[in-house]
Amino acid sequence: MIVQKKISMSTKGFNDIKDITPAMSDLLDDSGLKEGHMIIFVPGSTGGLTTIEYEPGLLQDFPDMLEKIAPMNTTYHHDRTWHDGNGYAHLRSSLIGPSITVPFEAGRLVLGTWQQVIFLDFDNRPRQRQLHVQINGEK
Repeated sequence: MIVQKKISMSTKGFNDIKDITPAMSDLLDDSGLKEGHMIIFVPGSTGGLTTIEYEPGLLQDFPDMLEKIAPMNTTYHHDRTWHDGNGYAHLRSSLIGPSITVPFEAGRLVLGTWQQVIFLDFDNRPRQRQLHVQINGEK
């Protein structure tokens, strides 16, 4: 069985990190499925999905790491083309990726004790985002 859902959220941009684990768990509960996998995807090219331990230290370390890899204050060819100043956001999105797959067993997401699913908005302005969720499994 396949269940399709969407989640909408407002973000602040500039590496806004949202813990979406509770929302994904709620969707799984509502689906009634017990065994399978959940695919989460963000349309667009300035957002990303991954897992981290959602704690204050890593909420600072993660953006700091990204700033070293794709700094905001560098001029990118993208910026010269579109004059929107978010070339770094596109690179960060490409590195992290727009989707994640999380298995579930016995009606619960298979995550480590300190592991949460997060959405990151890398853009240089607040956004209204929509995540597409496909839950594939059996009851």
